[in-house]
Amino acid sequence: MNGWILAATAELGGAGAVALWGLATGPLSRRVVAQNMATPAICPALLLLAQGYGRPAYVDLALLLALLGPVGTLVFARLLADELAGDPPRAWSLTWAAAGLSAVVVAAVCVAAGPSRAMVKLLVTGALLIGGNVIAARALTGGFKGVRGG
Repeated sequence: MNGWILAATAELGGAGAVALWGLATGPLSRRVVAQNMATPAICPALLLLAQGYGRPAYVDLALLLALLGPVGTLVFARLLADELAGDPPRAWSLTWAAAGLSAVVVAAVCVAAGPSRAMVKLLVTGALLIGGNVIAARALTGGFKGVRGG
């Protein structure tokens, strides 16, 4: 076991367990926030595992999850808009903590990968992960002003 795999295990054990607990328990507002936080909990672990095992296919999986995870949250936000309107979720500190963790992991893996096409894929994954998470969290907390139905 190397440091990359150990870091992925610690990250999945902490953030993944918290996201799973939030998905399984509590009111609707906590469950949709936990669903949104599942993506930034799993993607950095996949990037760390890709580096630890030397398998670039894990980066492709993380890229796909970073693209589709926030889309799923936006679908939930749209479908559950009436239920969430009375008590919108508030999770900005959690959102920014997840964004910070994602940025640190992406930066560390980019340094290890060195300048290459793989580094560009890692940077795109990180941008999708952080940007998608922030946009989805904004949609959950009440939407965007001036957007019909949002």
